[in-house]
Amino acid sequence: MLKIPVLVLSLAITLGASSSCFSQSYGPIEVITPAQKNTLWINPGIYSYHFDQSRDFNSVNYGLGLEYQFSSVASVTVGTYRNSYYQTSNYVGAYWMPLAVGPFHLGVVAGGFNGYANTQNGGWFPAILPVISIEGERVGLNLIVIPSIADRVAGSLSFQLKVKVFD
Repeated sequence: MLKIPVLVLSLAITLGASSSCFSQSYGPIEVITPAQKNTLWINPGIYSYHFDQSRDFNSVNYGLGLEYQFSSVASVTVGTYRNSYYQTSNYVGAYWMPLAVGPFHLGVVAGGFNGYANTQNGGWFPAILPVISIEGERVGLNLIVIPSIADRVAGSLSFQLKVKVFD
């Protein structure tokens, strides 16, 4: 079960070997200079490594998502996936990724989700989640930390592989 997260992390490190677009350094932390971009990424869903391994959660969250980067520090995202409770969920949000440590960009994604029966009766609810992202020339990875919320959301480390459609 741990093979997929280890494989994804190895891919992320490999992708990061060629990334560098930083302007200010504060020790190991870089502040990314905002610059205009026009990049579209597509993703096939998420792989989730759940903190509670004793339950039968869906870890392979197939779906379809888009991430449009309009800035070196910001992007918008929309998509759909089969969530940890085997239900269809949708999301819409915005990434803000102003910091970097080596090839890894750090920030948050804020937005709304639906499809979780125990949260807002399956309706939309807001969330702000920490994110680590790494992007190569054509392939990238978002690592999203989803906290556990008892009887509502299954906490996980969620790996979202993405492929660049245009730049």
